[in-house]
Amino acid sequence: MDEKRELSSVDLAALVGELGAYEGAKVDKAYLYPPDLVRLKLRDPDRGRAELLIEVGDRKRAGVVSPDRVPDAPERPPAFAKMLRNRIAGGEFAGVEQYGFDRILQFHFERPDGDTTIVAELFGDGNVAALDGDRVVVDCLETVRLKSRTVVPGSAYEFPASRVTPMALDYEAFAAEMEDSDTDLVRTLATQLNLGGLWAEELCTRAGVEKTRSISEADEADYEALYDAVGRLATDLREANLDPRIYFEPGDGENRGGADADDPDDGGGSDADDPDDGGGSDADDPDDGGGSDDSDGAGGPDGTPEGHPVDVAPFALAERSDLPATAHETFDGAVEEYFHLLDEADEEPDTARDRPDFEAEIAKRERIIEQQEGAIEDFQQQAERERERAELLYANYGLVDEVLSTVRSARDEGVPWAEIEERFEEGKDRGIAAAEAVVGVDDREGTVTLDVEGTRVELDPTEGVEHNADRLYREAKRIEEKRDGALEAVQETREELDEIRERRDRWDADDGDEDGEDEEDDEFADRDWLSEPSIPVRRDEKWYERFRWFRTSDGFLVLGGRDADDNEELVKKYMESGDLFFHTDAHGAPVTVLKAADPSESARDVTVPERSREEAAQFAVSYSSVWKEGKYSGDVYMARPDQVTKTPESGEYLAKGGFAVRGDRTYYEDTPVGVAVGITCRPDTRVIGGPPDPVEERAVTAVRVEPGRYAQADVGKRIYREFRERFADTGFVRKVASPDRIQHFLPPGGSRMVGDGD
Repeated sequence: MDEKRELSSVDLAALVGELGAYEGAKVDKAYLYPPDLVRLKLRDPDRGRAELLIEVGDRKRAGVVSPDRVPDAPERPPAFAKMLRNRIAGGEFAGVEQYGFDRILQFHFERPDGDTTIVAELFGDGNVAALDGDRVVVDCLETVRLKSRTVVPGSAYEFPASRVTPMALDYEAFAAEMEDSDTDLVRTLATQLNLGGLWAEELCTRAGVEKTRSISEADEADYEALYDAVGRLATDLREANLDPRIYFEPGDGENRGGADADDPDDGGGSDADDPDDGGGSDADDPDDGGGSDDSDGAGGPDGTPEGHPVDVAPFALAERSDLPATAHETFDGAVEEYFHLLDEADEEPDTARDRPDFEAEIAKRERIIEQQEGAIEDFQQQAERERERAELLYANYGLVDEVLSTVRSARDEGVPWAEIEERFEEGKDRGIAAAEAVVGVDDREGTVTLDVEGTRVELDPTEGVEHNADRLYREAKRIEEKRDGALEAVQETREELDEIRERRDRWDADDGDEDGEDEEDDEFADRDWLSEPSIPVRRDEKWYERFRWFRTSDGFLVLGGRDADDNEELVKKYMESGDLFFHTDAHGAPVTVLKAADPSESARDVTVPERSREEAAQFAVSYSSVWKEGKYSGDVYMARPDQVTKTPESGEYLAKGGFAVRGDRTYYEDTPVGVAVGITCRPDTRVIGGPPDPVEERAVTAVRVEPGRYAQADVGKRIYREFRERFADTGFVRKVASPDRIQHFLPPGGSRMVGDGD
């Protein structure tokens, strides 16, 4: 039986009430244990020292633990921890709440200089975000850029779309939700009602209804019994009538292995970011039910039942009645003990010298740097926009002053905002330019919004043009200060990255054996990697990995630019005589260079096979705007390096990243788009991507994608889950093929997995 590794929505509802008892505790210090464990050291006036842990990785939990059960503090606090210390150290814990019935907790902290909210997203890939008093994201462990929501430093925090809260429904709404299903009772509770498989089965048992009865056969008596069961659960949660238990699987626990943290069938409550996530477990799986109140099983010397811990619940559950259990006074204490037992069970002896997982640490720092650089760019763009708005006010001084003076005079005369708005509408009908510039009046904020040369600017009519422009300049300066802070943070992260790489190199120099590695490669050449329970991570960083890249079927390296800067660098620095230049006729295409040899080698007399040229052409068209427009083919041309120039013809202009191509070109017409993303295990472990044929030749497994309707991040998560299903060693997938690494190889624009019915 798989062990529970994520708290469910019901668990969090029970936990919130107990954690609220720590309101008023003072925050001493914050820690981050990369990549996903946050620790807040508290001083409670009644309980003394308390340690609040929030974990959002493969394990997803929150709660207070004993001081002797926290890991040693990191030697150097990461930037996220420093930010938390700056914002909440010395502050007061002001309470915690659950967002709806989703797996999201909000921890509130108050300090005289400002309030901070820490949002813990305990679903999907997991995330922790720190928000200021205006609910703007100060920083987060993972940036989220989806069509449905954005979580990025500097932007207002957006919750995922909230799902049904079953405890808040009246009977008519409950019955309507049940009727709006074409499956059986237990699956409807799990998915439609957002209860997850564990509690769906438990509530069916408590209600005395047949779990697998189809909705078409269910009657009002079934609905009433289930509604009553949900109501009793709601009452127990509201009044804290808890009976916490930890459940154990008898035996030696050989059949454990951990639940899939991305599996919607584990733990209840769905991933609200995932359009495919049904929320909850497979209702036919008897191992994914509720719990037991049987604490009389055979125990060890300390009274703990023998066996492996597999579940923790805030109530004694009928669905676990066949398992031994231990009762606990508080659910928070049960959660602490349960995860502590998991830690002990996971500490298995290893006779070999354990190599630190440098690759995972390096990958995490690289992701953080990418996120920080993205935040820096966002801050810069925001600051530039504020300055542009201020300059537009001065450039259109007369028009802006007329609008502000009109509103100010009207308000001084007591004219209501609604009437002011009507007067502007009348002015538009008469063609008055100042009235035509007004696009909105906000009576609540007391502001007026103008369209000035196509840019919307919100203004305070109680102030003149100069004061409004000065406010925009001050905002630009404030944002630039945040950018400067982000620049310092990214430099610190780069230093951490360099330090980890140095430690890795020293370790490998001391412990490495090239001959032994060659023998290992021969030994493992025919290994069934998908079935391997443990795959060692091997990573050799390449100079070209910051570009788009792949190796053709004949072994030639192909590079593509991600933006104008990359295009410039590829042509000026890396394209040499003997290489081949590819580009599409479509606007917004990357520069693509097929390297005839590595930079340190000679390309003289190298002949590039036609197969490799065609694959490079497919690469060029797949990562161009052709894909973004949803087309399945496009024309690509090939040229020699000496035909490519930055010098325009007389009267022409070449933008940054643009080039002119002189002379005859070789065209590959109607080249089909096509991309695959795969994982290699030898000679190193990494994600690769590009045209399907060469990727599938090198990868132990791969997924093809085609133009579709899903955003890059969504498709990256789908492929990640697909890989986790294919590999027995899901931890290996997490280390080498996280969703953001997969996304690195996806074309810009919408995509979908080939064969995906959506």
